[in-house]
Formats: sequence, structure tokens, C-alpha cells
Amino acid sequence: MVGLGGGLIYSPLFILLQFPVNTAVSASLFLNGIAAVSAAITYSRKKMIDLKIGMPLIISSSLLAPLGAYSTSHINRKLFIAILAGVILLAAIRMLFFKIEESKEIHISIAPKIIGSGIIGMIIGFVAGLLGIGGGVFIVPLLVFILRIPAKTAAATSMFVVIFSSFSGFVAHISIARPDWKFILLTAVFSFAGGQLGSRIMVEKLSSSTVRKIFGVVLLVFVLKLLQKIFS
Repeated sequence: MVGLGGGLIYSPLFILLQFPVNTAVSASLFLNGIAAVSAAITYSRKKMIDLKIGMPLIISSSLLAPLGAYSTSHINRKLFIAILAGVILLAAIRMLFFKIEESKEIHISIAPKIIGSGIIGMIIGFVAGLLGIGGGVFIVPLLVFILRIPAKTAAATSMFVVIFSSFSGFVAHISIARPDWKFILLTAVFSFAGGQLGSRIMVEKLSSSTVRKIFGVVLLVFVLKLLQKIFS
């Protein structure tokens, strides 16, 4: 519903459930990708995805996600949790206090849009691979405020991009640590179903204020639990 694949929930949840870091991140990326595929199917049918903006994001994020994934193995668990908590806190603040609205339409030629989306994709891809969060929570406002993309188009395009950044990072992670396929595939069924439900609600009619606030509060709870884990 809000242009995310779910990684902001999966990754901290798996860490709190004592999953090894690489296992938590790889599982989060896979499930994030599945939810994104599900949502993108609906958005594609409604012709809401902007491929001209999406392709540079896909290429750059897919190239940088494996680098982020390999970096995960080189930071200790407490530092990883601290970085994850910081990113989730930023996402929570965005959800609670910054509503994504249509900005004043300003014509931007296609070349700056392609370059801008490529740079955004590199940053998002690295963070996605490192933390397992997909990056949609940051892609949407960047597309809306910097590249002046309509909000719903940005959310739909973000979901399409998250598919590639998530699976690119996932492939890198499973080359490092073997995933629990039984757990991942079973959970993926529900992730796909949730993506279908959320995207259909967003396409048909969505008053997102309440959804964003609830999601923001949930993220804040995760931040507190992660910080507790660091200092316990």
C-alpha cells in the first residue's frame, strides 16, 4: 500500500528472532522481492510503472546490491543492528511526519532524470543489499521531490525496482550463507498474498494517512527493540 516490499519489517524481525545476520538479510530480501513482484503485477496492469525512470534505477541498484550484500559479512552484529536501527528510525520519521504529496509540476528533461535515478539506484541498491530492506521507503520520496514523479507512479515504479535490487542482493547473500528454503518459501506465499492485497487497495482507493502512521509506530517499536538488543 505504501510502496514498500516489507523489508523494513522482515529484516529487524528476523534479527530479533536471533537469525544469523546473513540469514536474516537474505530471507528479508527474498520475501521483499516476492511482495514486490506481487504488487508490481497489479501496478503493471494499471500501467502505473514508469519504465524510463525505472530502468536506470534497476540497473544501478542491481549492480550495487551485491556489494552491499558482501559488506554485511564484514561488519559485526552490533554495528549491523545499530545501522539497521538508524535506517528504520529515518523510515519511521518519514512515515509519521512527512506525507508524500504531489509536488508542483516542473518540467525536467529526460537526461537529468536518467542520471538522477541512476545515482538514487546506486545508493538504494547498496543499502538494500547491506540491510535487506529493499529501499522503497527512500526511493518514493526521492522520485517525488527530486525528479518530480507523481506520487502513485513513484510508489508503483519503486515496487518494480525493488524486485531487482532485492533478488540481486539475495543471490549475493546465498553465495555466502545457505538459506533456509523451507522457511523462506512458506513465508513467501503469505508475502505474495499481502502484496496483492496491499497493491489492490492502493490502486482502487487509499487514504494512506492512517496506514502510514500505524506503520511508523510499528517501525519505532522495532527501533526500540533493536537498541535494547545492542545494549543488553
